Amino acid sequence: MIRRDFLKSVGVAAAGAVAAGGRRADAGPLEGGLGSSAPGAPVRKFDLHTHYYPEAFFQKIREVGGQFAFTHSPTGQTIITYGGARFFGITPPMTDVSKRLEDMDRVGVDVEVVSLSTPNIFFAEPAHQPEVARMVNDAYADLVTRHPTRFKAFASIPMDVPDAALAELRRTIGDLKMNGVILLSNIRGRALTDPAYRPFFEEANRMKLCIFLHPMLPVDAEPYREYVLGPIIGFPVDTTIAVARMCYDGMFKDFPDIRWLVAHAGGAVPYLMERMDTGFHDFAECKVKIHEKPSTYLKRLYYDTVTFSHDNLRMVRDLVGTDRMVMASDYPHLLGSIDRAVSSIETFDIPADEKRNIFEGTALRILNNV
Repeated sequence: MIRRDFLKSVGVAAAGAVAAGGRRADAGPLEGGLGSSAPGAPVRKFDLHTHYYPEAFFQKIREVGGQFAFTHSPTGQTIITYGGARFFGITPPMTDVSKRLEDMDRVGVDVEVVSLSTPNIFFAEPAHQPEVARMVNDAYADLVTRHPTRFKAFASIPMDVPDAALAELRRTIGDLKMNGVILLSNIRGRALTDPAYRPFFEEANRMKLCIFLHPMLPVDAEPYREYVLGPIIGFPVDTTIAVARMCYDGMFKDFPDIRWLVAHAGGAVPYLMERMDTGFHDFAECKVKIHEKPSTYLKRLYYDTVTFSHDNLRMVRDLVGTDRMVMASDYPHLLGSIDRAVSSIETFDIPADEKRNIFEGTALRILNNV
């Protein structure tokens, strides 16, 4: 029996079962028959950090890219730059679904939750963001319809148009049954703590939304022009700044029902938790909007495993537990690895029930429409 037939056979029948690591109380069967595994069933592998691009998306960047431009790397790879700094190299599986399925089957990934990486839709001026978001989200919905047991999706949201952002949120989660949204660590240079975004987060909290926080290059891209420092260093830097700002600003306190999934194992957040707690203790400015130490809130977030280092994974596990970790690959980008995403967890020296958490249990608890 091939993997996708197995998924069809176990999904709906097990929808009421409780997977190892548990499920949230409001969870129902995942569209396409991907509910919880029955007790004793083989562990399925969900990849929650993987990127897919409709061909029309790249064409849109070519048409209205602004500071985003296409060029070539020294090896001849087509890349996208932002303000002259490289942050995106194009690989065939980004648009080739057959190649993607081949790689998934080769390493044993059962389900990918695809999302639109940096720059997401924010290469477009605000007036065009709703159109681009709808185009991408409809393409994702079509992909899921064609391969319902293999793909799920995070929606892209036109955050700079508040009414359209709320409308697209409700359309994608309510009508298209997508599984959460992806937001960048800054939106065209604006912090997620900007008051203009607060109505969106109020609705997201009401919906118990899963939000995948993915990095964008820092606003000042100049220090990241050399040595491909943008994706290597700039991405985790901007993730860390975004999470720290949201924490001290009280967003995690005010919106406790949002399920934040932080990319790249949280950037430097796990390493800096203690320092952020010390800052809360030492500086009055850090106490204005929160009343508990930052680690209290940071340990309620969820973290993907795009680090592949057992030392780093163990630090995250010791800080937050495997019920706050999800498997992820950053496929098909360079720096990511679909192979190491799986092998780093399979060879991680932790109990089998904790591996099940990382592979599927946590995903099934935090995704919407499951």
